[in-house]
Amino acid sequence: MRTHLPHRPTGTLDRVRNLGILAHVDAGKTTVTERMLYLTGAIHKRGEVHDGTTVTDFDAQERDRGITIFAAAVSCVWDDHRVNLIDTPGHVDFSDEVERSLRVLDGAIAVFDAVAGVEPQSETVWRQADRHQVPRIAFVNKLDRAGADLDTAVASIRDRLHTVPLVVQLPIGQEDDFIGVVDLVRMRALVWEAGSDTYTEGPVPEALAEEARLRRRTLEEAVAELHPGALEEFCAESALADTTLTAALRDLTRTGDGVVVLCGSAYRNRGTEPLLDAVVSYLPSPLDVPPVRGTLDGAERERAADPAEPFAALVFKVNSTATGRLTYLRVYAGTIGKGDVVLDVAGRRTERIGRILRVQADRNTEVDRAVAGDIVAVVGVKEARAGATLCAPSAPLLLEPPTVADPVVSVAVEARRSLDTDRLATALARLVEEDPSLAVRTDRETGQTVLSGMGELHLEVAVEKIRRAQGLDIGVGRPQVAYRETVVRGVTGLVHRHVKQDGGAGQFAHVVLDVAPLDTGTQAAADTAGEFAFSSTVTGGRVPQEYIRAVEAGCRDALAEGPLGGHPVTGVRVTLTDGATHSKDSSEMAFRTAGRFALREALRACAMTLLEPVVEVTVTVPDSAVGGVLGDLAARRGRVSGSTARAGTAVITATVPLAELFGYASRLRSRTQGRGTFTTRPTGYAPVPAGVAAGTPSR
Repeated sequence: MRTHLPHRPTGTLDRVRNLGILAHVDAGKTTVTERMLYLTGAIHKRGEVHDGTTVTDFDAQERDRGITIFAAAVSCVWDDHRVNLIDTPGHVDFSDEVERSLRVLDGAIAVFDAVAGVEPQSETVWRQADRHQVPRIAFVNKLDRAGADLDTAVASIRDRLHTVPLVVQLPIGQEDDFIGVVDLVRMRALVWEAGSDTYTEGPVPEALAEEARLRRRTLEEAVAELHPGALEEFCAESALADTTLTAALRDLTRTGDGVVVLCGSAYRNRGTEPLLDAVVSYLPSPLDVPPVRGTLDGAERERAADPAEPFAALVFKVNSTATGRLTYLRVYAGTIGKGDVVLDVAGRRTERIGRILRVQADRNTEVDRAVAGDIVAVVGVKEARAGATLCAPSAPLLLEPPTVADPVVSVAVEARRSLDTDRLATALARLVEEDPSLAVRTDRETGQTVLSGMGELHLEVAVEKIRRAQGLDIGVGRPQVAYRETVVRGVTGLVHRHVKQDGGAGQFAHVVLDVAPLDTGTQAAADTAGEFAFSSTVTGGRVPQEYIRAVEAGCRDALAEGPLGGHPVTGVRVTLTDGATHSKDSSEMAFRTAGRFALREALRACAMTLLEPVVEVTVTVPDSAVGGVLGDLAARRGRVSGSTARAGTAVITATVPLAELFGYASRLRSRTQGRGTFTTRPTGYAPVPAGVAAGTPSR
C-alpha cells in the first residue's frame, strides 16, 4: 500500500518538479533514478548499472566504465505530478555537466553513501548547488551495506557541508537486516517485504517506539529553531502537528535553511517511494522559484513562469545524434509549438522549431507544444549552442548562460592518416559544440592540434567518442611545450656581405649588426608579439631607409629558428650600425636576405639560453593536505610565492614550469582525495636550469 505526503493541489505548474540527482561517483545516483522510473511506470523492467542496462547510462562508454559521463534527462509522473529528472555525472572531470544542469533546475536530490558519508565530489556538487541557490533534499543510500550508519553520514553532512540536516526517517534494521524506515513526520513504519516492490504501512515497532519518539522530538526542536511559525506553535503546544511540521520542512527546504534527510537502499528498492513523496512535498515547483531574470537593452527584466508570457528558454545541452541535432531547453516562460520561429538573442538569428520531444534519455516522445516549466529537446535549431537564449522575436530577453570552467589538461591529437585530417577537424568542432568545457586550438608554434578539457578522463572520453562515432584512427600525445631561445651575451660589429652574381642583375648588400639582450628599458618599446627591438644608427645615407626596413624584415625571419634547438628566438635587440650598397645590384630583397643570414650568424656567435613557459598556479586544498602539496610543487620546480588560510582550506600560489604540470590534475586529486582544485595563469618565460633537459619533467 502506498500513501503520499500532502501537497498543494493548485494549478498545473504547481504539479511540475524539475530536479537533478547529485552525488559523488558510485554513491548510487543512477540506481536511484532507475528505481524512480520503475516505480512511476516510466519503465517496466529495472535496469542495473553493473549490467549496463540502465536508462540514463545509455552511452556505450558509460556502460563500459560503469559511471555516468553525460547528464541525461528523463521524465515521469508521480502522484499526478510531472517529475523531470536529470541524472548528472559524479566524477570531478565532468563537473561542467553538473553546472549546466543546475543552471536550469528548481531542486535537487543529493545522494550520499551510508558508509562513506560526504565524499569529495559531494562537496563540489553541493557548492555548485549553493551558487545556483538550488533547494535540496538528501537521501542516504546503501543502508544495506556493511558498516552503513545513518547517524555518521548525517554528522558528515552537518560538519562538511555546513548545513542543518533535518532527519525525517529512522532505519528499521541495519546492513543485511535493513527492511524499512520509520516515518518520523507521520510516526508510522514503512516495511518492504523480501521481493516486494512496494511497502506496507503499520505502527512503529515496539522496539523502536522510544527512539522514534526521541528523534521526533529532536526534529521538532530543530525545525522550531529555524522556522518562526513552527516556533510559535512549539512554544504554545510543546509539540508540532504533522501538518505544521510538513509545511515548515517545505519552507526550510525551499529557503535553504535546512535539508530534509531520508534514507534507504535504492538497489534493494527500499526507500524510493517515500523519496518521491518528499520530492512532491518539499521541493519547489516553477511557481515557487523567483521569476527568471535577464537583460534587455542593458536593463534587467523579469519574466514569470506563465504559459501566457512571451516565450523565453535557455539551451543547456546540445547533442548530435544519428537522426539529427537535439537542442535541450528549459522553458522559463511562455509556450512554444512545432513550426514556431524563435530568436537566438546572442547570435542575433532566428531559428524554426521543427519538432518538440519529451526526452527519456536516448528515447523520446514527440509532443505538440512545451510550456513554462518544461524541460524538452527540440529539433530544427541549427546554430544555438549551450548557454544560448531562445525567445519570442517580439520580446527579446537575454538570460545568463551557465559558467564554463577553464580547461586544465591538454593533449595533442592528430589523424594517423592524412586523408582523415579534415574529418578530424569536423569531429572536434562538433565535440566542442556539444561540450563547452572542451576547447580546441592549433598551437601557433608547434602546429599541433591541442584538445583541452577538465581532466585526463574527460579527454580520454572525448577522444574515444570521436573514434567510435567517426571510425577515425587518432593519435594522442602530450603536447610539446613551446620553448624559446634568448641571448645572454651578445656580439658587436658582425659584418655580413651578401653578393650574388649569376648573369644579369645581381644581388649586393653589406650590413654590420650589433646583437644584445633586450634590456628592461628597451623591452617596453619592443614588439609585443615577439619581444624584438630593431634600430639603426647608420648615418650619411649609407643605407637608404627602404633598405633598413628590409634588413629589419630579414632579422624577423631569422628569429623563427634559434641555434640551440630551432625554437623561436625572443628578447633580442638588434642594431644596424653600418652598411653599403651597390648602384645596380642592391635591392630590398638583397638587404632582407642579408639581414636574415647576418642575424643567424650573429646568434651562433652569441651566448644563448633556452627558455620555458611558466605559469602562476593557484592551488586550493584542505589544511590537512598542505604539506604534501607543497612537497609536490617543489618536486615540480615550483616556487611558492604565497599561502593564505580560508575556512579550513589553504590557498597556495606558486610559479611552476608548464612542462611540469602535465598530469598534475590527477596527482593533486590523489593527494587531496579529490578535494583539491587549481587554476593557472601564464606569466611568461624563464630560463631552463642547467641539468634539466627540455621537455623532460623533473619528477
